[in-house]
Amino acid sequence: MNDRHPDPDDLLAGDDAGRARDWRAYAKSVAVCAAVVLGTAPLLHVLEPSSVVMLLLLAVVFSALRYGRGPAVLAAFVSVAAFDFFDVAPRFTFVVADVQYLVTFVVMLIVALVVGQLTAGLTAQARVATLREGRVRALYELSRDLAAALMPGQIVEIGTRMLQAEFEARAVFLLLDGNDGLVVPEASGVDAGLAHWTLAHAEAAGQGTATAPASAMRYVPLKAPMRVRGVVALALRDPRRLELPEQRRLLDTFASLLAIALERIHYVDVAQHTTVQVETERLRNALLGAISHDLRTPLAALAGMADSLQLTPPALAPAQAEIAQSLREAAVRMNALVSNLLDMARLESGRIALNLQWQPLEEVVGSALRSLGALFAGRHPIRVALPPGLPLLRFDAVLIERVLANLLENAAKYTPAGSAVSVGAATAGDVVQVWVADEGPGLPPGREALMFEKFERGRRESATPGVGLGLAICRAIVAAHGGTIRGETRPEGGARFAFTLPRGEPPRIDEPADDVDNAGMDVKQ
Repeated sequence: MNDRHPDPDDLLAGDDAGRARDWRAYAKSVAVCAAVVLGTAPLLHVLEPSSVVMLLLLAVVFSALRYGRGPAVLAAFVSVAAFDFFDVAPRFTFVVADVQYLVTFVVMLIVALVVGQLTAGLTAQARVATLREGRVRALYELSRDLAAALMPGQIVEIGTRMLQAEFEARAVFLLLDGNDGLVVPEASGVDAGLAHWTLAHAEAAGQGTATAPASAMRYVPLKAPMRVRGVVALALRDPRRLELPEQRRLLDTFASLLAIALERIHYVDVAQHTTVQVETERLRNALLGAISHDLRTPLAALAGMADSLQLTPPALAPAQAEIAQSLREAAVRMNALVSNLLDMARLESGRIALNLQWQPLEEVVGSALRSLGALFAGRHPIRVALPPGLPLLRFDAVLIERVLANLLENAAKYTPAGSAVSVGAATAGDVVQVWVADEGPGLPPGREALMFEKFERGRRESATPGVGLGLAICRAIVAAHGGTIRGETRPEGGARFAFTLPRGEPPRIDEPADDVDNAGMDVKQ
């Protein structure tokens, strides 16, 4: 019998119990004893009775080796009875003339039983060891093949081949798609409901289980350390193969190895994708930084030459003055864009050191509003809501002012003239929330989080200048301070951007009154 494909009857009932149900094994053991008796009958005048006993014991050992424990017990009793009937005087009767032969019969029976039991036990242990060696070899081969697999299709092919070889089962693998949904092939004979139940509960279902045992297939989850990676459906040629606990454990081990291989490939793909993204970002930041450095000087020169044209006598004609002014505004706008690119590259590379100081938030809000005074003058009324008693915060004033300026500038650019822009702050637990709100059209539905990505604009086609770096810079600065930023559309209309800053514990300032009194006392003395 092939150790890779053990007989289901032997696996279910054990080596000896399986043969115990086969009457032919008992008949053969009796035939062996009869053959020994018939073979020694013509030689009784030559052989001693002890030699015949040895030959009969040899027949018992042969029966134990070949047919198992039960036939060996029967052979022991038949050997004693045959020795008494055919070889002990008076022959052809069970009457014993010499009482000493009774001791021989008892000893012969005990020895035959013990030898038969020991031989059958050793044979059973050797058989179990052979079966276990086959299982270990199968697991080794599966592990070896899976270690070389680089794609899910290879894992499916290896698993299908090994399950067919070990369990004589047709295997259908149901793996997860990109949305973590189970892909059930058409015309595969798979019960989609049971497959989804197995995936959701991470338990076996179908044939031979407590869940839908009448099903034609057995559904086994592919459980990896992190999560269930799919389901394998097995159509067994002989379902009794999985009634033995060792076979079920072997199947579960196969499923675990396949799931671990699938999870390994998944995380390899994730790591490769992340590495490509990191390298892409690094290259883009280096490119932006290099371009920004090279463009700032000529842009500043263009703005300076435009100013020189307007100030150098003789005075320019109105049309020429307008061209010079447009040239200056375009240079200033391009310089601001280049500055944004450079700042973004510096922030993501971590080369900007924060100048953290304890200071009031009101001063930074005022500075940001003053810097944008020309942009808001006559176009948008400003509403400031800063409650009294705001705590001191530890932040970089220049960078936080940049965040507020970008948010206020966006509110001015993307809202109609005459609409109000609000800026305020409030304490919320261990953070202070700062917000800027407008009365414009709001944020595009479903793109609130994407607004903070680099080069992302609210609308694909827009005449509003900008390349979508302002909010990305805001997010980088706020994250460097340990805060968060988000955007939303207000129920009453308009957009609202809010970011948080940690409150922390400001340093205590000791009262100098005692020191002054002590100093005065020293002077008097």
